[in-house]
This record gives sequence, structure tokens and C-alpha cells, in this order.
Amino acid sequence: MMLIPVIVYYIVFMYFPMYGLQIAFKDFSAGTGMLGSPWVGFKHFESFFNSYYFWRLLRNTLLLSLYELLFVFPASILLALLLNEVRSSKFKRTVQTITYMPHFISIVVIAGMLVDFLSRDGLINDVVAWFGLERTAFLGEQSWFRTIYISSNIWQGVGWGSIIYLSAMSSIDPSLYEAARVDGAGRLRQAFNVTLPGIMPTIVILLILQIGNFMTVGTEKILLLYNSTTYETADVIGTFLYRKGILEADYSYSAAVGLFNSVINFTLLVLANAITRKTSENNLW
Repeated sequence: MMLIPVIVYYIVFMYFPMYGLQIAFKDFSAGTGMLGSPWVGFKHFESFFNSYYFWRLLRNTLLLSLYELLFVFPASILLALLLNEVRSSKFKRTVQTITYMPHFISIVVIAGMLVDFLSRDGLINDVVAWFGLERTAFLGEQSWFRTIYISSNIWQGVGWGSIIYLSAMSSIDPSLYEAARVDGAGRLRQAFNVTLPGIMPTIVILLILQIGNFMTVGTEKILLLYNSTTYETADVIGTFLYRKGILEADYSYSAAVGLFNSVINFTLLVLANAITRKTSENNLW
């Protein structure tokens, strides 16, 4: 009985909308409706693959996702390991509170703060000018966008992401640390030989889920931060979908692009789970 609301939610909002995926293979028109629109096969997919934007969108999406995997994902693990070594409970709670707070700030507010701080007359440029350097419109420079996006993600999510790792650390048997100390292991050796193996199942599961969303970059934040001058490094599949599907109302084309993106995510999820199932005992299924 308790599962019924969850099952109904997934049927109504997750599985039933899959019926609409057929418009990716049709020339959908709101006037004729979904059933009355003619089938065109893979026309929209071919159009996307052959378009000028395809490789740019794919490159930007892959690079931003890869940078998140390399820098944002490990940051939470590192913070959890550092907090686990703190002996002062007051200092630990203070650091946790400070690092958790950005998670609860709206993305719109985060983007507004970044725009204000990084504008030509913003705080960052004031500091730069104080050192005698030239002011820069950071959000108008292609070369700066990825750095700004990834660093802001670390700042916003590192504290919240560390919670689950700290919870996993609390379940590690204290006798393992005692045995390591008896064997002469210092705190660094204990972290690598006891703490990390103890939370490895949690890391693997979260890594699989992260890979399953590999092609789904933070579209909302990018929409709020990018502009036409930074499309070359900032435009991703999610933002392209927004422009084509919402602004230009090209529903069939955007549905085809979205389906392509989802298929890649699903494939990566299955592959990541299969690899971890063969190399370790930790997997989703």
C-alpha cells in the first residue's frame, strides 16, 4: 500500500510520457496532433548529426561532464575525509555549516551572484585592478566559462555531497583504526587504508549514478550564465534543446535530440554498472 503512490507517480510522470517520444520520428504539428502528424523516420536525427552545431554541442557537453567527474565528484570525498580527521567538534560543525549553506541557495541567485562578482565592475575585477592588472569581462570570455562553471559547482555542492560520505564513515568499525594504529599507521595511512576502503561501496554507487547522468549537464545554470559570445565553449545539448524546443517550438527536432541524449545516458549507465559488477561487488543491479 505504501508503494502505490510511488508506482503511480512513475507510471504517470515517467512511463506514460514515453508515448510522446514518437514525435521524434514525425513532423509534429499541433494542428494535426500526434496521431495525425506524418512519419518521417530518422529525418530529424540525420539533420542533427549533419548540422553545424552537432560536434560543438557534443564536445562541450562531454567536456563539462568530464570536468564535473574529475573535479566536482572527488571534492566531496576529499572534504569528508578532511572533516573526518578534525578532532574539534565545534570547528567541524562550523565548517560543515559554512560548506552546506550554498546548496540551499537558488540557482537563479547563484547565477546572479556570479554575474555581479565577475562583471567588469564587479568585486573580482576590483581586486584584479587593485593589483594593477587589466579588468576582464569574465562571463563574456569563452576561455573562462568552463572554469567558472566547474568552480561554482564545487563551491555550491561540495558540502552537501560530503554528507553521505560522512554517514558512511560513521559505520566503519572503530577497531579497524585501532588495529591500524597498533601496526604503526599514521592518520594519512589510516585514511587511505581504512577510511577509503570503508566508504568505497558508497563511492562506487554514486559514481555509477553520476555516469548515468553524464550527458545531463546543469542546463539551468548554463542558461543563466552563457550568452552568444560564449556559445563556442558554453552551449551544450540541454541549452540547445531549450532554444529549439521552447523558443523555436520545433518539437520534433528537439524530441529527437533529447532522445539521442537519453540513449547515451542509458548506455553509459548500463556499461558502468556492468564494469563495476565484474571488477567489484558493488553495483546497482
